[in-house]
Amino acid sequence: MKRKIRPKAESDGSEKIEFAKKKRRPSRLPFSGVSEETVGLPPGSATYIGDTEPTQATYSLYSYDEASAVMRIPEDVNELTALIDPNIVNWININGLSGGGVEKLCAILGIHPLVIEDILTVEHRPKLENYDDYLFLITKMLAMHDDGSIEYEQVSFILKGKILISFQERPGDCFKAIRERIMAGGGRLRKYGADYLLYALMDNIVDNYFIILERLGDRLEIFDETLGTEDDGILIRDIQGLKRELARMRRVIWPVRDSISSLARTDSIQMQISLSPYLRDLYENSIQAIEALESYREHTSSIIELHLTEINTNMSRVMKVLTILSAIFIPITFIAGVYGMNFHLMPELAQPWGYPAALGLMGIVVIGELIYFKIRKWI
Repeated sequence: MKRKIRPKAESDGSEKIEFAKKKRRPSRLPFSGVSEETVGLPPGSATYIGDTEPTQATYSLYSYDEASAVMRIPEDVNELTALIDPNIVNWININGLSGGGVEKLCAILGIHPLVIEDILTVEHRPKLENYDDYLFLITKMLAMHDDGSIEYEQVSFILKGKILISFQERPGDCFKAIRERIMAGGGRLRKYGADYLLYALMDNIVDNYFIILERLGDRLEIFDETLGTEDDGILIRDIQGLKRELARMRRVIWPVRDSISSLARTDSIQMQISLSPYLRDLYENSIQAIEALESYREHTSSIIELHLTEINTNMSRVMKVLTILSAIFIPITFIAGVYGMNFHLMPELAQPWGYPAALGLMGIVVIGELIYFKIRKWI
């Protein structure tokens, strides 16, 4: 049985959100959530930690039940909280973490200060925390741009009864299909509660992993086809960059899988038992994404190893040719050196047949070496 995480110590009551820009160092300490600006601050300090400046928060509210659905865009937290209907499902989506809205909304809903700190730490490791009256989940959403670069964004969720709050770093996400399903009506999404909505959003995030992995797989196929036909130096640099990106994705998706596993095994009252089959399926999908990711990492390594093998093979061929040429010219160079000493008493120097005899001896040596190399299958 999963233990409930007890709330940690309270903060000093600071109400002001501060911002600390942190340079990302993914190679050593991913998701560390620590910077020079935050060292020494008390636990629960509402300090933004990220590699970019936070965007101004905007709010949207989807309120629905099986019979109806409505979408509103409040101007501020006060208007947002006034629009919440406790009798139906309320999905509050916050884009941007600047402006103090996160702390204010969480304070109204009785969210622990350490949860607020984790929300504002956008390099936090994905996790699930089970508090007494709500669930807190951190995950990572990926988006691929037209130039092939991948953008990583932290998305945090708070599930409290019929209220689900999602916190995003910036506008733009993969939840368009979920919004359309809510407004279109019908199906399980409108029939079930906020816990099913959380599952649907997580499922959308994991499905988006597969879209990105498929594009990376297409890129690997192109590398396979072009290896050896273009500038291999540029190609290998591209493959190395892809390998680094896959390693970064691995550091993201593995803890997401763990958080989904914890969600599937949680005994929180916020999650209905009827969702267990869906959560198990979501967990299996996350495992499948990791397996595809590991396969692509092995593929990139094999491409690089193949390239290095081709380089070594070509080098071996060159060295073989040079070695054979050296073996051929060493004895004839010796003969030429002997008859190049020009001593007065060397009898061959005075003979008219001396020069053609030396050339003939060199030819016989070369032919003999070639026959020997052929017998030994060196050429």
